[in-house]
Amino acid sequence: MAKEEGQVNIVAQGTSFEGRITSPGSLRVDGRVQGDVVLTGDLVIGANGEIDGNIDAQTVTVGGKITGNISVKNKLVLENKARIKGDIHAAKLIIDEGAIFDGKCEMSQDGTPD
Repeated sequence: MAKEEGQVNIVAQGTSFEGRITSPGSLRVDGRVQGDVVLTGDLVIGANGEIDGNIDAQTVTVGGKITGNISVKNKLVLENKARIKGDIHAAKLIIDEGAIFDGKCEMSQDGTPD
């Protein structure tokens, strides 16, 4: 089966998912996910989105809530309503005024822990 790197998966508002999500594409979460998320692509968590689990992705934009560790190979953006409880490993980090981050942060060129 060929990789679908251009695909975008959606967990819509009002939807709840329990388990590990893996995808060669990207994911948008406007609902609730309980479990780890591992993506080759990007992750966007909308203002109403919640993830309770660890995250590994290329680029992550957070408008909602994450409880778990985040590993980002490229850039992590915490929008003004973002709530993060967990540790971050990222190559680049942008935190908007109003975002809340409770954890520790390690940065490296490729976003992987040393």
